[in-house]
Amino acid sequence: MSATNGSAIVQVSGLRKHYGDVEAIRGISFEIREGEVFGLLGPNGAGKTSTIEILEGLRQPDAGTVRVCGLEPARESQQLKQRIGAQLQNTVLPDKITVEEALGLFASFYERTVAVGQLMERFGLTEKRRAYYETLSGGQKQRLALALALVNMPDLVLLDEPTAGLDAMVRRDIYALIEQLRAEHRTVLLTTHYIEEAERLCDRVAIVDHGQIVALGTPRELVQKSGEGARIEVRVERAISSDRMRGLEAVLECAERDGAYFLRVDPVAKAVVALVRLLEAEGNTLVDLHITRPSLEDVFVEMTGRSIDD
Repeated sequence: MSATNGSAIVQVSGLRKHYGDVEAIRGISFEIREGEVFGLLGPNGAGKTSTIEILEGLRQPDAGTVRVCGLEPARESQQLKQRIGAQLQNTVLPDKITVEEALGLFASFYERTVAVGQLMERFGLTEKRRAYYETLSGGQKQRLALALALVNMPDLVLLDEPTAGLDAMVRRDIYALIEQLRAEHRTVLLTTHYIEEAERLCDRVAIVDHGQIVALGTPRELVQKSGEGARIEVRVERAISSDRMRGLEAVLECAERDGAYFLRVDPVAKAVVALVRLLEAEGNTLVDLHITRPSLEDVFVEMTGRSIDD
């Protein structure tokens, strides 16, 4: 588990960015602590990429303050480039550059570097060292992009939608590489619109919608704060009226479909105890019970009123 009490390596306060009449970032504030994987989770167009580009010094903010590794990206971009590594949404390299040449070229830009051979081995690219970029698969190109982001031993790694457009198997490979960074207590900022990705990889998550942070915390904290409650699917030997189920302690809602009862409950333990007592009192038998807790997807829908894919 990454550190949760480290000093802030990224500090953002009141950040705003306009593109014409469109306000892409609307006063967001957050910190990233040293040694944590921090996620910006939101749909396409939420302002995630604009935020990460400002942190990298690629765009100028219209308002707010930003400090990354103790530097101001807009004013000290050259010094900052030595301290950060970035994987953009679309990494484009010359078709005829080899994997080894690309890593060597990027290494030449920095004062401190990791050995090219070591990076190729770590990211499973040794056998492709002499392969041209144009011949690499999508997953291999993304692994190369991650290797390029780490070539300068950065204090902060910025990953913008690192698995977008990849199939499920390749996505899992990229997850494993990012989990290695997490295990090493690397500081990582990850943007994603995949809820599973944020839940699996991030120590803390900021849910972003229409340029604003609508919720921030660990995945567990965000789920616990959700007003959705857990869900229980119940099947019993003899039917019980929905009204009786609805009247049980800690049961918030009850629906009946195809002989099963679907309960929304909070807290779970009290609802299960009340259900068992009811069944014992009526001489009824519990046939099946499944408990499903809220997910980050439920939190997103609750906070924004829509699915992340809408």
